[in-house]
Amino acid sequence: MSYLGVGVSPGNVPVYHGSYLKVVDRRVRIAELVLRCVIVGLAVLAAVLIGTDTQVKEIFTIKKEAKFTEMKALLFLVVANGITAAYSLAQVLRCIASMIRGSILFNKSLAWAIFSGDQLMAYLSMGAVAAAAQSAVFAKFGQTEMQWMKICTMYGKFCNQVGEGIASALIVSLSLCVLSGISAFSLFRLYNGNNHNKAKANPPRW
Repeated sequence: MSYLGVGVSPGNVPVYHGSYLKVVDRRVRIAELVLRCVIVGLAVLAAVLIGTDTQVKEIFTIKKEAKFTEMKALLFLVVANGITAAYSLAQVLRCIASMIRGSILFNKSLAWAIFSGDQLMAYLSMGAVAAAAQSAVFAKFGQTEMQWMKICTMYGKFCNQVGEGIASALIVSLSLCVLSGISAFSLFRLYNGNNHNKAKANPPRW
């Protein structure tokens, strides 16, 4: 059924067939796909950099190995990036399937689920990066008041690789924030479309 250039499908939200809106929708979907691919790659990179990082140091004939499992914040960061990568990969497959079908219909329940999932991943990633960054600062500069020594003076290679992993995770976190904005736009655009339809169907009387 078509009414004033608006296609309506039962059980779904209206889809506007204007050429400008088609271009906007295509650009939004391409930007979403690119961001999700970037997030997958950098989240995996961060998890691998930190998860495989080890360094053995001999102190008074005693060998001590530094690894990420000894710092709970780094362990949390690795797990968080693993979850983020898995979630983003699933969303990448959804985006590709949607683009192949050429469908721009969105179910509101699905849109809400995507929006909520993106928000959750953004908060999870930001929390993990903040915790890891704080631990990294203590490892780099120590804490004289609590007699915490500068670990990075002994485990330089370990700290450098952890820093690279945290930097990758930070980009993931920022990308998730941008992606949350895109999913919010896609969600609330549906409600704006409904309001537009109601205005067309019930024009004001003067």
